Amino acid sequence: MSDRDPNNDNTPEDKPDHRPRFLQVLHSVLAALFGVQSGANRERDFQKGKAGDYIGVYVIMVIALVVTVFIVVSIVISSATGG
Repeated sequence: MSDRDPNNDNTPEDKPDHRPRFLQVLHSVLAALFGVQSGANRERDFQKGKAGDYIGVYVIMVIALVVTVFIVVSIVISSATGG
């Protein structure tokens, strides 16, 4: 028999001040950009995350997306015009 109390689980995920790691924030932002965020992750983000972390990652991801689209469109136009 285990003397571990299921109501006193001290994993880092259960601590109220434990913020999500960078990869968790990145995963949440990517999922939100594509509209496939799970309810459990959304709850974790709102309860334990800081808005500044998500806003910063989101701004970087949007800038990366815009730059990527610009580069792809430039390559396609360059190929189409033969130059």
